[in-house]
Parts: sequence; structure tokens; C-alpha cells
Amino acid sequence: MKNTVTITLDDKKVQALKMYLSEKHSSLDEEISKYAEQLYGKVVPQNVRDFIDMTAKQQSAVKPKTAHTKPNNLP
Repeated sequence: MKNTVTITLDDKKVQALKMYLSEKHSSLDEEISKYAEQLYGKVVPQNVRDFIDMTAKQQSAVKPKTAHTKPNNLP
């Protein structure tokens, strides 16, 4: 599951960031996501990151149940 984080920044600063990042073929969302990943790697201990990775792999390995449709009893 992904989460959304809201930050507060002056409108003019956001406009300037978007303008200059677009010149570098990037976006504010991409750059903030990269920074958040770097911050996560810096702050969260390695053993906790490993545990989170293991649980994520385990959850993705479990196949979701498909909904079985009952056949219609039409004549």
C-alpha cells in the first residue's frame, strides 16, 4: 500500500521548482519520492528495512483469490 504525504510550501516556490525540474525532464513528485526513499534508507535501521522487504515479498507471493462465478441456471 502506498501513502500520500502532504507538505506546505509557498506557491511561487512550487511553481519555480516545477518549472526548473521540467527543464531537467523531472517532476516535483519524482524528486520528492527519491528524497523520501533516501531519507527512509538513512533513518530506518537496516534490519527493519529487511523485515519490511521480506514481508512485502511474502505478501506478493501469496496469490489473491479469484472470485468464482456461479453458473446461471437458465433453461
